[in-house]
Amino acid sequence: MTLKITNENEATRIPKASKDGIIVAIFLAFLATAGLFYVNLGGAFLSAFVDGLGISRESAGYITSANKYGAAFGALLATFIVKHIRWRKSACVTLLTLIGVDILSFSLSDPNVLIAVRFVHGTIGGFLVGLGFSIIAKTTSPDRIFGMLVAVQYTFGSVGIFTVPKLVGTFGPGAAFGTLIAFSTVTLCMIPFIPDYAERQEKHRTTNEKSNPGKILLAPAGLGLLALFFFQSSNMGVADYALELGKDSGYSIGYLSNILTVANIIAVSGALLVYGIGTKFGRALPIAFGSGIAALFTFFFHWSEIPEAYFLANAVTGITWAFTVPYLLGLCATFDDRGQIVVFAGFISKMGLASGPLVAAMVVGKDNFGLIINLATAGLIACAILAFWPARRSENNSISALKEE
Repeated sequence: MTLKITNENEATRIPKASKDGIIVAIFLAFLATAGLFYVNLGGAFLSAFVDGLGISRESAGYITSANKYGAAFGALLATFIVKHIRWRKSACVTLLTLIGVDILSFSLSDPNVLIAVRFVHGTIGGFLVGLGFSIIAKTTSPDRIFGMLVAVQYTFGSVGIFTVPKLVGTFGPGAAFGTLIAFSTVTLCMIPFIPDYAERQEKHRTTNEKSNPGKILLAPAGLGLLALFFFQSSNMGVADYALELGKDSGYSIGYLSNILTVANIIAVSGALLVYGIGTKFGRALPIAFGSGIAALFTFFFHWSEIPEAYFLANAVTGITWAFTVPYLLGLCATFDDRGQIVVFAGFISKMGLASGPLVAAMVVGKDNFGLIINLATAGLIACAILAFWPARRSENNSISALKEE
């Protein structure tokens, strides 16, 4: 157990988790997930509007995209605000507000109203995610914490994917909002046990970077952020329509719910692998490998009418998503020593998560899933190309710094 009291004067206060333990990694993962947990419900969240409200796939896509664009806006706000606020009180207020908006969403059925309300929800949630990222950036090993973050997202996302479609059939789309409320409530209970973190000091910085402690490496940062955008948009564009693609291929909701749940559970292994190995093999190789395999198996969705191909496509792209994102976020954390870029990466990530489904909604029509698959495959290949040089540069800088020491 890693809960401890760090100061005798704090004996009467709530004990905090150890700053480097697995307990705090889980708590931080919940904090950085709660504002965007609907993303981890995948196609189950989109289908809740299609099946529960009887609206078109296109309208449902616009609702989920509005939620994610709101999250991007909230994450952008967090980039400028998080350094000037008390994170613990802000997190509690934000979570309570999120719960309130989800309760309001229970009574809504008009797609246009839902687009507006879910944009507001996304803005609040995106700010919370940015707040969580700013704390993770101060830990001694952000890559490992991001790995735990993705593991938590996939684990509880699997539970949601398994249960939400069934609950929507009984209780309507409110079941999806109830799931979000439950996750936010659990996260709220964890906040008192998270310790405070001081600014993280980089150990491995080049001579030039040491002479410019506030410098942001713009060229590699720009490429790294663009790679993150392509990776998230490509994966989310397909993931949001995975359930609809399965239905179009002739599978029942019950079958799809079970298949996607198993695929998500398997995908957790990708995130746990990151938590276990960290940057032992650098970042360039894992990012290139993960993006390349993701592109290959995304293309497998063209054969979704074959049950084995549909399952493999979902499972393997899930593993590579869970494996690659922590390295992309960890890479962004190396571009400056104050954590600003990794918080901004939260904004870019949300823009990607929102843009993928938006583009998909624009091209899907009645059943044009093939174009969505092709665009996603191309985007994943672009990610591998864009991230390689910044990742190699980061590794070379670390090696040079070690030699200087």
